[in-house]
Amino acid sequence: MSFSEVDVQSALKNLVDPNTRKDFVSGKSVKNVKVSGNNVTLDILLGYPAKSVWDEIRAMVEAHLKNALPGAGRIGVNVSSKVVPHAVQRGVKLVEGVKNIIAVASGKGGVGKSTTAVNLALALAAEGARVGVLDADIYGPSQPTMLGISGQPESADGKTMQPMMSHGLQAMSIGFLIDANDTPMIWRGPMVTQALDQLLHQTKWDNLDYLVVDLPPGTGDVQLTLAQKVPVTGAVIVTTPQDIALMDARKGLKMFEKVGIKIVGIVENMSTHICSKCGHEEHIFGAGGGEKMCADYNVEFLGGLPLDIRIREQADSGEPTVVADPDGSIARVYKQIARRIAVKVAEMAQDHSAAFPKIVVQNT
Repeated sequence: MSFSEVDVQSALKNLVDPNTRKDFVSGKSVKNVKVSGNNVTLDILLGYPAKSVWDEIRAMVEAHLKNALPGAGRIGVNVSSKVVPHAVQRGVKLVEGVKNIIAVASGKGGVGKSTTAVNLALALAAEGARVGVLDADIYGPSQPTMLGISGQPESADGKTMQPMMSHGLQAMSIGFLIDANDTPMIWRGPMVTQALDQLLHQTKWDNLDYLVVDLPPGTGDVQLTLAQKVPVTGAVIVTTPQDIALMDARKGLKMFEKVGIKIVGIVENMSTHICSKCGHEEHIFGAGGGEKMCADYNVEFLGGLPLDIRIREQADSGEPTVVADPDGSIARVYKQIARRIAVKVAEMAQDHSAAFPKIVVQNT
């Protein structure tokens, strides 16, 4: 029985990508379909990094086509990913060398925002993306410790800095420029916002798919500067199930909405406590708070992470969970959340600013 490229496309309209929850055709992932006799070759180009599930998707597409196309011979499916820049707030230009900026924020301190930010960055990198981390917590920089980086960034021209490297991530923090261990940052707001601006724009980011910005807690100067001057693709809010943390997380969410930054979703940290002795799991901070907040504001619940001593120990040692125990259950949750963030970003409107020619008006 013969079939055409149209038949292949029609068959793939019935196959849903488990990550995007859309079929591969409407998700515009099907490329270069070729039918030669009864053999089929095609590419599946994903708009999000997903190295860990490429083989799974390849096998799924091949099995589906074998079933949907009677008499099909050899079916060759090549799966890959390509991340493109997506739209940001109006009137804010993209940063050179950075396709997408993901802000990780929290309404209050102590909810594990920085730990979540670094593990999500490492998870995106593990899925094949080029990723950087900008530590925007000027008063309390923690990424140098969490990434196990010491020393200072180099500058070839005296104007720009090379990002520091760790675990495949490009990183920049005020902590690299001062003795962060015992030197307090006694700065007023304008100095802090200027420092953030310089760290972002004077770092020579090298072709990043994602720059994860670890924001300080709250809704103050740094967050407003970020909203007005930094091209943010989307924000991820980190909270814990406690009522007081959720109350502050709601304020953070409303702030991003007011300044026109899209909310990618909410991560609930310390959702459950797992006893290191017996493995018993308990909701010590309450249950369902993050999901209720998501329902109230119509945003996505990206996932919940346990309160586990290993997460803290690994981050403090400079080897966060995703690199310390890459095949463990907690790393798997971080990767699922990171993949979901990447999918949500991929669904946003693309940035076409680079495609438009510059119009110059001259008097003749």
